[in-house]
Order: sequence, then structure tokens, then C-alpha cells
Amino acid sequence: MVTAASAVAGAVLGALWVWLAPTVRLISDGEGVYLRNSEGEAAIGADGTFVLLALAFGALAGLVVFLVRRKGGVPLVLGLAVGGVLGSLLAWWLGTKLGPTADVIAHAKAVGPNVVFDAPLKLQMGAAAMLAWPLAATVVHLLLTGVFGPRDPEQGPWDAYRH
Repeated sequence: MVTAASAVAGAVLGALWVWLAPTVRLISDGEGVYLRNSEGEAAIGADGTFVLLALAFGALAGLVVFLVRRKGGVPLVLGLAVGGVLGSLLAWWLGTKLGPTADVIAHAKAVGPNVVFDAPLKLQMGAAAMLAWPLAATVVHLLLTGVFGPRDPEQGPWDAYRH
């Protein structure tokens, strides 16, 4: 259940990524396609936006799972981790599909020379971005469980020998 809910939330993350990520602007002179602003930071901004959103989604997932199941357990943590990876993969896939077309040459020919257009949305540091959500989810859940989770009953040093 945790894995499925996290994976479905990936669709929301993908849509937010398309909406919030800065766009890389391209221009064509009819012979080649160039960056409109060669010193722009929009490409790394798209990665940063994805990572920050994934961290927020992971922290929220960890909090919700803790509030629903305070008892914790290994299956919940594994579900958070696997669901976070699946949600990140779905968000990345959906974001690239919802964003500008990946066929830059065809898009440049369609808009014509000297017309500015958006580059496709992509992750430069994909592997690290895919781990942001599961890492945040598991860390938040484990911290909350450690601080607010149920406690083991106190035992004295000789209680283990009593039967």
C-alpha cells in the first residue's frame, strides 16, 4: 500500500516539476541549435527543482506513514524506499513526456530560424535525483519512530534470567 501510494504521488511530482522547473531556452539559425543564454543556470535549476520536490515528497511520505502506523517496522521502511524510487522514476518519465518535445532538431525546424523555443526537460544528475525521495522518506520515518515511537519495556540486568 505504501509503495503504491508513493508511486502514484510520483505523477503529481512529475507535473509539479514541469510547472516549476526553469526552462532552458534554445534558438536556431537554420543550420544549428544553440543555447539562447550560454551562461544560464536553468539546466541545473531543473535538476535542483526535481531534487527539492522529491525531498519534500519523501519527507511528507515518511511523516504520513509514521502518523498512520506508529508501530513502524521493516516492511514500512522498505515500502517507503521502493515507493520513493518508483515515484521518482514515474515523475521523471512523466515530466519528460509533459515537457517540451525531446526532438530538438524537428522542433527547431518547425518554429523556424531565429525563434526562441524551450529545450526538453531532463535530469543531468538522474541517479542522485532518484534517491532523494526514498532517502528523505526513510530518514524522516526512522527519526520520528526513534523519537516518538513505542518504547520497549524497561528491564533490569537480571530480568533476562527470570522465567
